[in-house]
Amino acid sequence: MPPRASAASVKRFVRRQVMRVAYRTDLRRPLDPDLAVYGAYWNRGVACNPAAIHAKARELAPHIRGVWVVSSRHRDRMPPGVPYVIEGSRPYWRAMATATYLVNNSSFPGGFTKRPGQRYLQTHHGTPLKTMGLDQRAYPELARKADFGKILAHVGQWDFSLSANPHSTEVWDRVYPAAYECLDLGYPRNDVYFTATAEDIAKIRAELGIPPDRTALLYAPTHRDYREGFVPDLDPERLARELGSQYVVLVRAHYFYGRSAGLGGVPTGRVLDVTAHPRVEELCLAADALIADYSSLTFDYACLDRPIVVHAPDWDAYRTARGTYFDLLSGRSGDTPGPVTTTPEELAEVFRTGEWCSPASAALRTTFRERFCPYDDGGAAERVVRRFFGVPFAPRGR
Repeated sequence: MPPRASAASVKRFVRRQVMRVAYRTDLRRPLDPDLAVYGAYWNRGVACNPAAIHAKARELAPHIRGVWVVSSRHRDRMPPGVPYVIEGSRPYWRAMATATYLVNNSSFPGGFTKRPGQRYLQTHHGTPLKTMGLDQRAYPELARKADFGKILAHVGQWDFSLSANPHSTEVWDRVYPAAYECLDLGYPRNDVYFTATAEDIAKIRAELGIPPDRTALLYAPTHRDYREGFVPDLDPERLARELGSQYVVLVRAHYFYGRSAGLGGVPTGRVLDVTAHPRVEELCLAADALIADYSSLTFDYACLDRPIVVHAPDWDAYRTARGTYFDLLSGRSGDTPGPVTTTPEELAEVFRTGEWCSPASAALRTTFRERFCPYDDGGAAERVVRRFFGVPFAPRGR
């Protein structure tokens, strides 16, 4: 190893040891009854259910001081005025040692000792179509990469597990076995789909550069375990050309792949790379329809009661590599949210013929929404904040 690399390694080792000693000291400090630590997507910044909970807590429980955990490479994503600590830093470990409330949609970094009196809410970050937790043991490639002992140790720290529907509750209970309490209260991140006004949506579309008379299609494919990098299963420029100037295609790559979809070619205004946009909820509000694959975004978008087209040319490969809980392509009521396509020609035809917004498609969407969005109504964040932070409801008549 080069001397410089060796010196850097020694420096990191010494720093970790110092932090561990300091953390053990902080664990003897009293808990701060008004401190909450938030995290999302492995320290990528303010997002998802924790973001909606944080915002509502500032409204209903202003005495609670919220602090976000963010990695150093994502600190530029933090909104102005939002307190944060860098993962692994001295302030991070002190916050983890003394906060009474912990809220995350994934996990906190570095391993921490959960103290008596601390309350940990696991919000998750989507309805599971793909296998999760202990169910991944049946898939060798997934099992090879997973540390199930570590997963169970993490789950053992949870006090509450949030759910958006009965399907999720059943899955979480089985794949993450522990003594936590299930909160069937809905997803706070979905509240905006019920509360946004026509003016809000028009503003978002204008900021994205979508003309009022265009039909916006959102394509936001999920990560593939069996693929390297972002390789979309459709050519957005081709789709835009085939559909004509009436349509605009918004493309958002999964966050695993960075901040750009890496679209080639000359920009035409018909395809927009929205990967770097900070809030996927705003992209959903801006879109007239979703081109879905296996992303949990499908279940959230169903709250809007807008058309969903499933484009899944690699369904067999995805199901074989990752495993799924039901057949999204079956066409069965409750399993499939709209028309299904597996080729570029079929996808374009669905829009050209109007099948994407037909009564048959609406019927599929209705039963899908009833199954997967029964708890979402615009009030999930308030329910969660009141339950988790112990904020009482105001007496009637006030």
